[in-house]
Amino acid sequence: MTGETGRKRVPITLLRSEVPGLDEVLGGGVPEYTFTLIAGTPGTGKTTLAQQIMFSMATPDRPALHFTVLGEPPIKMLRYQQQFTFFDPDKVGSSVRYVHLGELALEGDLGKVLDAMIREVEATNPAIVVVDSFRTVIRSASATGGGSMDVQAFLQRLALHLTARQATTFLVGEYAESDLEDNPVFTVADGVLWLYQSVERNSVVRKLHVVKMRGQAPLPGFHTLRITDAGLQIFPRILKRPAIEAPRPAERLSTGVVEIDDMLGGGIPAWDSILVAGPSGSGKSTLGSQFIMTGAELGQAGVIAVFEERPDEYVSRSARLGSGLGAMVDKDLLEVLYLRPLDLSVDEALLEIQAAVARRKAGRLLIDSLSGFELALAPTFREDFRESLYRMVGALTGGGVTVFMTTETTMSFTDLNLSSNLISFLTDDIIIQRYVEIEGELRKVMGVVKMRGSNHSRLLREYQVTKGGLVVGEPLTDYTGLITGVAQRRVDARSNQGADRRPDGHG
Repeated sequence: MTGETGRKRVPITLLRSEVPGLDEVLGGGVPEYTFTLIAGTPGTGKTTLAQQIMFSMATPDRPALHFTVLGEPPIKMLRYQQQFTFFDPDKVGSSVRYVHLGELALEGDLGKVLDAMIREVEATNPAIVVVDSFRTVIRSASATGGGSMDVQAFLQRLALHLTARQATTFLVGEYAESDLEDNPVFTVADGVLWLYQSVERNSVVRKLHVVKMRGQAPLPGFHTLRITDAGLQIFPRILKRPAIEAPRPAERLSTGVVEIDDMLGGGIPAWDSILVAGPSGSGKSTLGSQFIMTGAELGQAGVIAVFEERPDEYVSRSARLGSGLGAMVDKDLLEVLYLRPLDLSVDEALLEIQAAVARRKAGRLLIDSLSGFELALAPTFREDFRESLYRMVGALTGGGVTVFMTTETTMSFTDLNLSSNLISFLTDDIIIQRYVEIEGELRKVMGVVKMRGSNHSRLLREYQVTKGGLVVGEPLTDYTGLITGVAQRRVDARSNQGADRRPDGHG
Protein backbone atom coordinates (compact mmCIF):
# COMPACT_ATOMS: atom_id res chain seq x y z
CA MET A 1 0.00 0.00 0.00
CA THR A 2 1.35 3.45 -0.90
CA GLY A 3 0.42 6.64 0.95
CA GLU A 4 0.08 10.18 -0.36
CA THR A 5 3.82 10.77 0.12
CA GLY A 6 4.70 7.70 -1.94
CA ARG A 7 6.12 5.66 0.95
CA LYS A 8 5.10 2.04 1.34
CA ARG A 9 3.07 0.94 4.33
CA VAL A 10 3.34 -2.46 5.98
CA PRO A 11 -0.05 -4.16 5.62
CA ILE A 12 -1.64 -5.60 8.75
CA THR A 13 -3.38 -8.93 8.27
CA LEU A 14 -6.84 -9.02 9.86
CA LEU A 15 -8.02 -12.32 11.32
CA ARG A 16 -11.73 -13.03 11.13
CA SER A 17 -13.21 -13.88 14.52
CA GLU A 18 -16.47 -15.06 12.93
CA VAL A 19 -18.30 -13.75 15.99
CA PRO A 20 -21.42 -12.17 14.42
CA GLY A 21 -20.97 -8.41 14.36
CA LEU A 22 -17.58 -8.32 16.11
CA ASP A 23 -15.38 -8.06 13.02
CA GLU A 24 -17.45 -5.13 11.77
CA VAL A 25 -17.15 -3.38 15.14
CA LEU A 26 -13.37 -3.94 15.15
CA GLY A 27 -12.99 -2.43 11.68
CA GLY A 28 -12.54 -5.66 9.73
CA GLY A 29 -11.18 -8.21 12.19
CA VAL A 30 -8.49 -8.83 14.80
CA PRO A 31 -5.04 -7.53 13.78
CA GLU A 32 -2.59 -10.42 13.58
CA TYR A 33 0.15 -10.77 16.24
CA THR A 34 -1.55 -8.32 18.59
CA PHE A 35 -2.00 -8.46 22.36
CA THR A 36 -5.73 -7.99 23.10
CA LEU A 37 -7.30 -7.73 26.55
CA ILE A 38 -10.91 -8.87 27.00
CA ALA A 39 -12.01 -7.16 30.22
CA GLY A 40 -15.16 -6.73 32.25
CA THR A 41 -16.98 -7.69 35.41
CA PRO A 42 -18.21 -11.25 36.13
CA GLY A 43 -21.04 -12.54 33.94
CA THR A 44 -20.44 -10.28 30.93
CA GLY A 45 -19.33 -13.11 28.61
CA LYS A 46 -15.55 -12.67 28.57
CA THR A 47 -14.61 -16.37 28.69
CA THR A 48 -17.28 -17.30 26.16
CA LEU A 49 -16.06 -14.61 23.75
CA ALA A 50 -12.44 -15.76 24.05
CA GLN A 51 -13.42 -19.39 23.50
CA GLN A 52 -15.62 -18.48 20.53
CA ILE A 53 -12.80 -16.54 18.87
CA MET A 54 -10.30 -19.31 19.59
CA PHE A 55 -12.41 -22.13 18.15
CA SER A 56 -13.13 -20.06 15.05
CA MET A 57 -9.49 -19.22 14.35
CA ALA A 58 -7.86 -22.52 15.37
CA THR A 59 -6.90 -25.00 12.62
CA PRO A 60 -4.30 -27.78 12.38
CA ASP A 61 -2.03 -25.28 10.60
CA ARG A 62 -2.89 -22.49 13.07
CA PRO A 63 -3.13 -24.22 16.47
CA ALA A 64 -4.36 -22.50 19.61
CA LEU A 65 -2.91 -22.75 23.12
CA HIS A 66 -5.22 -21.96 26.04
CA PHE A 67 -3.71 -21.27 29.47
CA THR A 68 -6.23 -21.65 32.30
CA VAL A 69 -5.21 -20.00 35.54
CA LEU A 70 -8.63 -20.07 37.13
CA GLY A 71 -9.45 -21.79 40.38
CA GLU A 72 -11.21 -24.49 38.35
CA PRO A 73 -9.50 -27.07 36.09
CA PRO A 74 -10.01 -27.02 32.29
CA ILE A 75 -12.40 -29.99 32.40
CA LYS A 76 -14.87 -27.97 34.49
CA MET A 77 -14.68 -24.97 32.17
CA LEU A 78 -15.10 -27.19 29.11
CA ARG A 79 -18.18 -28.77 30.63
CA TYR A 80 -19.93 -25.43 30.29
CA GLN A 81 -18.31 -24.22 27.08
CA GLN A 82 -19.28 -27.35 25.15
CA GLN A 83 -22.93 -26.32 25.56
CA PHE A 84 -22.35 -23.70 22.86
CA THR A 85 -22.63 -24.67 19.21
CA PHE A 86 -19.27 -23.06 18.36
CA PHE A 87 -17.51 -25.67 20.53
CA ASP A 88 -15.91 -28.36 18.35
CA PRO A 89 -14.77 -31.41 20.38
CA ASP A 90 -12.75 -32.68 17.42
CA LYS A 91 -10.43 -29.67 17.76
CA VAL A 92 -9.65 -30.29 21.43
CA GLY A 93 -6.23 -31.91 21.77
CA SER A 94 -5.27 -31.21 18.16
CA SER A 95 -6.05 -27.67 16.98
CA VAL A 96 -6.85 -26.48 20.51
CA ARG A 97 -4.70 -27.42 23.50
CA TYR A 98 -5.42 -26.58 27.14
CA VAL A 99 -2.73 -26.09 29.79
CA HIS A 100 -3.65 -25.55 33.46
CA LEU A 101 -1.36 -23.22 35.44
CA GLY A 102 -3.61 -22.77 38.44
CA GLU A 103 -1.31 -24.25 41.09
CA LEU A 104 1.75 -22.45 39.72
CA ALA A 105 -0.11 -19.15 39.58
CA LEU A 106 -1.15 -19.49 43.23
CA GLU A 107 2.50 -19.54 44.25
CA GLY A 108 2.65 -15.93 43.03
CA ASP A 109 6.09 -16.14 41.38
CA LEU A 110 5.65 -14.37 38.05
CA GLY A 111 9.04 -15.56 36.83
CA LYS A 112 8.01 -19.22 37.17
CA VAL A 113 4.68 -18.56 35.48
CA LEU A 114 6.39 -16.81 32.58
CA ASP A 115 8.93 -19.65 32.20
CA ALA A 116 6.12 -22.23 32.10
CA MET A 117 4.27 -20.26 29.43
CA ILE A 118 7.38 -19.84 27.31
CA ARG A 119 8.13 -23.58 27.47
CA GLU A 120 4.63 -24.46 26.29
CA VAL A 121 4.70 -21.86 23.51
CA GLU A 122 8.06 -23.08 22.22
CA ALA A 123 6.91 -26.70 22.35
CA THR A 124 3.67 -26.20 20.42
CA ASN A 125 4.38 -23.03 18.36
CA PRO A 126 0.77 -21.77 18.57
CA ALA A 127 -0.71 -19.09 16.33
CA ILE A 128 -3.40 -18.23 18.90
CA VAL A 129 -2.78 -17.88 22.65
CA VAL A 130 -5.46 -17.31 25.29
CA VAL A 131 -4.77 -16.62 28.99
CA ASP A 132 -7.87 -16.92 31.20
CA SER A 133 -7.95 -15.46 33.75
CA PHE A 134 -4.98 -13.16 33.43
CA ARG A 135 -6.16 -11.13 36.42
CA THR A 136 -5.69 -14.22 38.64
CA VAL A 137 -1.96 -14.25 37.84
CA ILE A 138 -1.58 -10.59 38.75
CA ARG A 139 -3.58 -10.89 41.99
CA SER A 140 -1.57 -13.89 43.16
CA ALA A 141 1.67 -12.08 42.41
CA SER A 142 0.51 -8.97 44.26
CA ALA A 143 -0.42 -11.04 47.32
CA THR A 144 2.99 -12.74 47.50
CA GLY A 145 5.24 -9.98 46.21
CA GLY A 146 5.62 -11.37 42.69
CA GLY A 147 8.85 -13.26 43.30
CA SER A 148 11.83 -12.07 41.28
CA MET A 149 9.76 -10.17 38.68
CA ASP A 150 7.31 -7.27 38.88
CA VAL A 151 4.06 -7.02 36.91
CA GLN A 152 5.40 -4.50 34.39
CA ALA A 153 8.39 -6.67 33.49
CA PHE A 154 6.21 -9.78 33.32
CA LEU A 155 3.82 -8.15 30.88
CA GLN A 156 6.52 -6.72 28.66
CA ARG A 157 8.46 -9.98 28.45
CA LEU A 158 5.32 -12.03 27.80
CA ALA A 159 4.15 -9.64 25.06
CA LEU A 160 7.62 -9.51 23.49
CA HIS A 161 8.00 -13.29 23.43
CA LEU A 162 4.53 -14.03 22.03
CA THR A 163 4.86 -11.34 19.37
CA ALA A 164 8.28 -12.68 18.37
CA ARG A 165 6.69 -16.13 18.05
CA GLN A 166 4.05 -14.55 15.79
CA ALA A 167 1.19 -15.42 18.10
CA THR A 168 -2.07 -13.49 18.34
CA THR A 169 -2.83 -13.27 22.05
CA PHE A 170 -6.00 -12.73 24.07
CA LEU A 171 -5.86 -11.98 27.80
CA VAL A 172 -9.10 -12.43 29.75
CA GLY A 173 -9.54 -10.65 33.05
CA GLU A 174 -12.11 -9.37 35.51
CA TYR A 175 -11.59 -5.64 35.75
CA ALA A 176 -13.65 -2.66 36.87
CA GLU A 177 -13.45 0.68 35.10
CA SER A 178 -11.51 2.07 38.05
CA ASP A 179 -8.68 -0.35 37.16
CA LEU A 180 -7.92 1.63 34.01
CA GLU A 181 -5.82 4.07 36.03
CA ASP A 182 -2.13 3.23 36.45
CA ASN A 183 -2.52 -0.39 35.35
CA PRO A 184 0.33 -1.57 33.08
CA VAL A 185 -1.77 -4.18 31.29
CA PHE A 186 -3.85 -1.48 29.59
CA THR A 187 -0.67 0.22 28.38
CA VAL A 188 0.99 -2.91 27.03
CA ALA A 189 -2.17 -4.26 25.35
CA ASP A 190 -2.60 -3.43 21.67
CA GLY A 191 -6.35 -3.78 21.96
CA VAL A 192 -8.87 -3.57 24.80
CA LEU A 193 -12.39 -4.97 24.49
CA TRP A 194 -14.56 -4.02 27.46
CA LEU A 195 -17.74 -5.97 28.20
CA TYR A 196 -20.47 -4.46 30.36
CA GLN A 197 -23.60 -5.72 32.03
CA SER A 198 -26.23 -3.26 33.22
CA VAL A 199 -29.29 -4.08 35.29
CA GLU A 200 -32.27 -1.72 35.35
CA ARG A 201 -35.45 -2.87 37.01
CA ASN A 202 -36.06 -6.37 35.55
CA SER A 203 -33.92 -5.73 32.49
CA VAL A 204 -30.40 -7.07 31.95
CA VAL A 205 -28.42 -5.71 28.98
CA ARG A 206 -24.88 -6.56 27.90
CA LYS A 207 -22.71 -4.23 25.81
CA LEU A 208 -19.25 -4.18 24.24
CA HIS A 209 -16.95 -1.18 23.87
CA VAL A 210 -13.68 -1.17 21.92
CA VAL A 211 -11.55 0.98 24.22
CA LYS A 212 -8.59 0.81 21.86
CA MET A 213 -7.29 -1.18 18.89
CA ARG A 214 -3.91 -0.16 17.52
CA GLY A 215 -3.75 0.27 13.74
CA GLN A 216 -7.54 0.00 13.43
CA ALA A 217 -10.51 2.31 13.18
CA PRO A 218 -13.19 0.51 15.23
CA LEU A 219 -16.79 1.65 15.37
CA PRO A 220 -17.23 4.09 18.27
CA GLY A 221 -19.71 3.75 21.09
CA PHE A 222 -21.32 0.91 23.00
CA HIS A 223 -22.61 -2.06 21.01
CA THR A 224 -25.31 -4.37 22.32
CA LEU A 225 -24.43 -8.04 22.66
CA ARG A 226 -26.57 -11.07 23.34
CA ILE A 227 -25.46 -14.50 24.57
CA THR A 228 -27.32 -17.39 22.92
CA ASP A 229 -26.64 -21.11 22.50
CA ALA A 230 -24.48 -20.13 19.51
CA GLY A 231 -22.29 -17.89 21.68
CA LEU A 232 -22.04 -14.10 21.55
CA GLN A 233 -23.63 -11.95 18.88
CA ILE A 234 -22.70 -8.28 18.62
CA PHE A 235 -25.13 -5.73 17.23
CA PRO A 236 -23.08 -2.83 15.81
CA ARG A 237 -24.30 0.59 16.85
CA ILE A 238 -23.67 2.00 13.38
CA LEU A 239 -24.47 -0.27 10.46
CA LYS A 240 -23.17 0.39 6.99
CA ARG A 241 -25.81 1.15 4.42
CA PRO A 242 -26.04 -1.35 1.56
CA ALA A 243 -24.20 -0.13 -1.51
CA ILE A 244 -26.74 1.37 -3.92
CA GLU A 245 -25.23 2.27 -7.27
CA ALA A 246 -28.46 3.50 -8.88
CA PRO A 247 -29.56 7.09 -8.15
CA ARG A 248 -32.68 7.72 -6.13
CA PRO A 249 -35.69 7.07 -8.41
CA ALA A 250 -38.16 9.83 -9.17
CA GLU A 251 -41.17 7.49 -8.94
CA ARG A 252 -43.87 7.64 -6.29
CA LEU A 253 -45.34 4.64 -4.54
CA SER A 254 -49.08 4.31 -4.13
CA THR A 255 -50.56 3.87 -0.67
CA GLY A 256 -53.38 1.84 -2.19
CA VAL A 257 -55.88 4.68 -1.71
CA VAL A 258 -56.18 7.05 -4.68
CA GLU A 259 -57.44 9.95 -2.59
CA ILE A 260 -54.54 9.68 -0.15
CA ASP A 261 -52.09 9.51 -3.06
CA ASP A 262 -53.60 12.76 -4.33
CA MET A 263 -53.21 14.33 -0.89
CA LEU A 264 -49.52 13.33 -0.96
CA GLY A 265 -49.01 14.98 -4.32
CA GLY A 266 -48.96 11.73 -6.27
CA GLY A 267 -47.98 9.11 -3.69
CA ILE A 268 -45.04 8.48 -1.37
CA PRO A 269 -41.68 9.42 -2.95
CA ALA A 270 -39.56 6.29 -3.33
CA TRP A 271 -37.02 5.76 -0.53
CA ASP A 272 -38.87 8.17 1.75
CA SER A 273 -39.91 7.49 5.34
CA ILE A 274 -43.55 8.25 6.14
CA LEU A 275 -45.17 8.38 9.56
CA VAL A 276 -48.89 7.85 10.12
CA ALA A 277 -49.85 9.13 13.57
CA GLY A 278 -53.23 8.65 15.14
CA PRO A 279 -55.17 7.35 18.13
CA SER A 280 -56.14 3.73 18.71
CA GLY A 281 -58.59 2.38 16.14
CA SER A 282 -58.01 5.14 13.61
CA GLY A 283 -56.89 2.75 10.85
CA LYS A 284 -53.11 3.18 10.89
CA SER A 285 -52.36 -0.54 10.49
CA THR A 286 -55.04 -0.89 7.83
CA LEU A 287 -53.47 1.85 5.71
CA GLY A 288 -50.04 0.30 6.23
CA SER A 289 -51.35 -3.07 5.06
CA GLN A 290 -52.84 -1.43 1.97
CA PHE A 291 -49.44 0.08 1.20
CA ILE A 292 -47.79 -3.36 1.41
CA MET A 293 -50.61 -5.04 -0.57
CA THR A 294 -50.39 -2.50 -3.38
CA GLY A 295 -46.72 -3.31 -3.77
CA ALA A 296 -47.51 -7.03 -3.97
CA GLU A 297 -49.96 -6.39 -6.80
CA LEU A 298 -47.02 -4.93 -8.72
CA GLY A 299 -44.79 -7.88 -7.81
CA GLN A 300 -42.87 -5.90 -5.15
CA ALA A 301 -41.99 -7.82 -2.00
CA GLY A 302 -42.52 -6.29 1.42
CA VAL A 303 -41.61 -6.73 5.08
CA ILE A 304 -43.78 -5.95 8.11
CA ALA A 305 -42.10 -5.58 11.51
CA VAL A 306 -44.55 -6.03 14.38
CA PHE A 307 -44.02 -5.73 18.13
CA GLU A 308 -47.40 -6.18 19.77
CA GLU A 309 -48.63 -9.50 18.35
CA ARG A 310 -47.16 -12.54 16.66
CA PRO A 311 -47.06 -12.83 12.84
CA ASP A 312 -49.87 -15.41 12.56
CA GLU A 313 -52.09 -13.31 14.82
CA TYR A 314 -51.28 -10.16 12.85
CA VAL A 315 -52.04 -11.81 9.48
CA SER A 316 -55.27 -13.40 10.82
CA ARG A 317 -56.52 -10.07 12.17
CA SER A 318 -55.69 -8.38 8.88
CA ALA A 319 -57.60 -11.12 7.02
CA ARG A 320 -60.75 -10.26 8.98
CA LEU A 321 -60.41 -6.75 7.60
CA GLY A 322 -60.27 -8.10 4.07
CA SER A 323 -56.51 -7.88 3.45
CA GLY A 324 -54.61 -10.48 1.46
CA LEU A 325 -51.47 -10.58 3.60
CA GLY A 326 -51.79 -14.34 4.05
CA ALA A 327 -51.67 -14.88 0.29
CA MET A 328 -48.60 -12.65 0.08
CA VAL A 329 -46.83 -14.77 2.70
CA ASP A 330 -47.72 -17.94 0.75
CA LYS A 331 -46.22 -16.41 -2.42
CA ASP A 332 -43.01 -15.35 -0.60
CA LEU A 333 -43.85 -11.71 -1.31
CA LEU A 334 -44.12 -10.85 2.38
CA GLU A 335 -42.29 -11.61 5.60
CA VAL A 336 -43.92 -10.63 8.87
CA LEU A 337 -41.14 -10.17 11.41
CA TYR A 338 -41.91 -10.44 15.12
CA LEU A 339 -39.56 -8.34 17.24
CA ARG A 340 -40.49 -8.79 20.87
CA PRO A 341 -37.62 -10.58 22.66
CA LEU A 342 -36.75 -9.51 26.17
CA ASP A 343 -34.51 -6.46 26.46
CA LEU A 344 -34.62 -5.54 22.77
CA SER A 345 -32.20 -2.92 21.43
CA VAL A 346 -32.70 -0.68 18.40
CA ASP A 347 -29.51 -2.02 16.81
CA GLU A 348 -30.73 -5.60 17.22
CA ALA A 349 -34.07 -4.71 15.65
CA LEU A 350 -32.38 -2.94 12.73
CA LEU A 351 -30.16 -5.94 12.04
CA GLU A 352 -33.17 -8.27 11.99
CA ILE A 353 -35.14 -5.92 9.74
CA GLN A 354 -32.24 -5.47 7.32
CA ALA A 355 -31.77 -9.23 7.14
CA ALA A 356 -35.49 -9.72 6.34
CA VAL A 357 -35.40 -6.98 3.68
CA ALA A 358 -32.35 -8.65 2.08
CA ARG A 359 -33.99 -12.11 2.16
CA ARG A 360 -37.11 -10.87 0.38
CA LYS A 361 -35.35 -8.21 -1.71
CA ALA A 362 -38.08 -5.94 -0.38
CA GLY A 363 -38.56 -2.33 -1.40
CA ARG A 364 -41.43 -1.65 1.03
CA LEU A 365 -41.28 -1.87 4.81
CA LEU A 366 -44.03 -1.37 7.38
CA ILE A 367 -43.04 -0.82 11.03
CA ASP A 368 -46.21 -1.30 13.07
CA SER A 369 -45.87 0.41 15.42
CA LEU A 370 -43.20 2.74 16.86
CA SER A 371 -45.21 2.85 20.08
CA GLY A 372 -44.93 -0.93 20.43
CA PHE A 373 -41.28 -0.76 19.38
CA GLU A 374 -40.43 1.61 22.21
CA LEU A 375 -42.24 -0.55 24.77
CA ALA A 376 -40.28 -3.61 23.57
CA LEU A 377 -36.96 -1.87 24.21
CA ALA A 378 -34.97 -2.48 27.35
CA PRO A 379 -35.29 0.56 29.67
CA THR A 380 -31.64 1.50 29.18
CA PHE A 381 -32.25 2.08 25.45
CA ARG A 382 -35.36 4.24 25.76
CA GLU A 383 -33.43 7.36 26.65
CA ASP A 384 -31.66 7.19 23.27
CA PHE A 385 -34.74 6.12 21.31
CA ARG A 386 -34.88 9.17 19.05
CA GLU A 387 -31.18 9.09 18.21
CA SER A 388 -31.29 5.34 17.56
CA LEU A 389 -34.44 5.64 15.46
CA TYR A 390 -32.79 8.35 13.37
CA ARG A 391 -29.89 6.02 12.59
CA MET A 392 -32.23 3.13 11.84
CA VAL A 393 -34.47 5.03 9.43
CA GLY A 394 -31.44 6.54 7.68
CA ALA A 395 -29.86 3.12 7.19
CA LEU A 396 -33.06 1.65 5.75
CA THR A 397 -34.01 4.45 3.37
CA GLY A 398 -30.34 4.82 2.39
CA GLY A 399 -30.50 1.17 1.34
CA GLY A 400 -33.32 1.77 -1.13
CA VAL A 401 -36.31 0.92 1.10
CA THR A 402 -39.47 3.01 1.43
CA VAL A 403 -40.34 2.95 5.13
CA PHE A 404 -43.95 3.26 6.33
CA MET A 405 -44.27 3.70 10.12
CA THR A 406 -47.23 4.00 12.43
CA THR A 407 -47.37 5.49 15.91
CA GLU A 408 -50.19 5.85 18.41
CA THR A 409 -50.98 9.28 19.77
CA THR A 410 -53.18 10.36 22.64
CA MET A 411 -56.21 12.45 21.81
CA SER A 412 -56.02 16.12 22.71
CA PHE A 413 -58.75 18.66 22.17
CA THR A 414 -56.44 21.65 22.54
CA ASP A 415 -53.49 20.95 20.27
CA LEU A 416 -52.28 18.92 17.30
CA ASN A 417 -50.25 15.98 18.63
CA LEU A 418 -48.17 14.57 15.75
CA SER A 419 -46.20 11.90 17.59
CA SER A 420 -44.85 10.97 20.97
CA ASN A 421 -41.24 11.68 22.01
CA LEU A 422 -40.86 14.37 19.32
CA ILE A 423 -39.97 11.79 16.65
CA SER A 424 -41.91 13.46 13.85
CA PHE A 425 -38.87 15.42 12.66
CA LEU A 426 -37.09 12.13 11.85
CA THR A 427 -39.44 11.29 8.97
CA ASP A 428 -39.79 12.75 5.49
CA ASP A 429 -43.60 12.69 5.34
CA ILE A 430 -46.35 12.75 7.99
CA ILE A 431 -50.05 11.89 7.85
CA ILE A 432 -52.21 12.58 10.90
CA GLN A 433 -55.43 10.79 11.78
CA ARG A 434 -57.81 11.84 14.53
CA TYR A 435 -61.36 11.70 15.79
CA VAL A 436 -63.64 14.74 15.66
CA GLU A 437 -67.15 15.41 16.86
CA ILE A 438 -69.44 16.62 14.10
CA GLU A 439 -72.98 17.39 15.19
CA GLY A 440 -72.92 14.85 18.01
CA GLU A 441 -71.28 12.07 15.99
CA LEU A 442 -67.71 10.75 16.30
CA ARG A 443 -65.97 10.74 12.91
CA LYS A 444 -62.44 10.24 11.56
CA VAL A 445 -60.44 12.84 9.64
CA MET A 446 -56.94 12.82 8.18
CA GLY A 447 -54.52 15.28 6.69
CA VAL A 448 -50.97 15.56 5.37
CA VAL A 449 -48.94 17.89 7.57
CA LYS A 450 -45.47 17.36 6.10
CA MET A 451 -43.88 16.38 2.78
CA ARG A 452 -40.15 16.98 2.60
CA GLY A 453 -39.32 18.57 -0.76
CA SER A 454 -42.78 18.09 -2.27
CA ASN A 455 -46.12 19.86 -2.48
CA HIS A 456 -49.10 18.28 -0.78
CA SER A 457 -52.74 18.94 0.04
CA ARG A 458 -53.46 21.00 3.13
CA LEU A 459 -57.10 19.93 3.38
CA LEU A 460 -58.57 17.69 6.05
CA ARG A 461 -60.67 14.84 4.69
CA GLU A 462 -63.09 12.51 6.40
CA TYR A 463 -62.56 8.79 5.99
CA GLN A 464 -63.85 5.45 7.22
CA VAL A 465 -62.18 2.11 7.92
CA THR A 466 -64.07 -0.60 6.08
CA LYS A 467 -63.48 -4.27 5.30
CA GLY A 468 -62.02 -3.18 1.99
CA GLY A 469 -59.62 -0.71 3.62
CA LEU A 470 -59.72 3.04 4.06
CA VAL A 471 -62.40 4.92 2.12
CA VAL A 472 -61.74 8.66 1.91
CA GLY A 473 -64.45 11.26 1.37
CA GLU A 474 -64.47 14.91 0.28
CA PRO A 475 -62.55 17.69 2.09
CA LEU A 476 -64.37 19.06 5.13
CA THR A 477 -64.24 22.68 4.01
CA ASP A 478 -67.61 23.54 5.59
CA TYR A 479 -66.31 23.18 9.16
CA THR A 480 -63.99 24.99 11.52
CA GLY A 481 -62.36 23.66 14.67
CA LEU A 482 -61.58 20.22 13.26
CA ILE A 483 -58.16 20.19 14.90
CA THR A 484 -59.73 20.84 18.30
CA GLY A 485 -61.84 17.70 17.87
CA VAL A 486 -65.13 19.62 18.10
CA ALA A 487 -66.11 20.86 14.65
CA GLN A 488 -68.44 23.78 14.00
CA ARG A 489 -70.28 24.25 10.71
CA ARG A 490 -69.57 27.54 8.98
CA VAL A 491 -72.52 29.92 8.94
CA ASP A 492 -72.36 30.34 5.18
CA ALA A 493 -72.34 26.55 4.67
CA ARG A 494 -75.51 25.63 6.56
CA SER A 495 -77.65 26.11 3.48
CA ASN A 496 -75.54 23.58 1.58
CA GLN A 497 -77.34 20.33 2.41
CA GLY A 498 -74.91 18.11 0.49
CA ALA A 499 -71.72 19.37 2.08
CA ASP A 500 -71.84 17.03 5.04
CA ARG A 501 -71.71 13.75 3.18
CA ARG A 502 -69.75 10.90 4.75
CA PRO A 503 -67.42 8.66 2.71
CA ASP A 504 -70.04 5.89 2.74
CA GLY A 505 -72.57 8.17 1.08
CA HIS A 506 -74.82 8.74 4.10
CA GLY A 507 -75.65 12.20 5.37
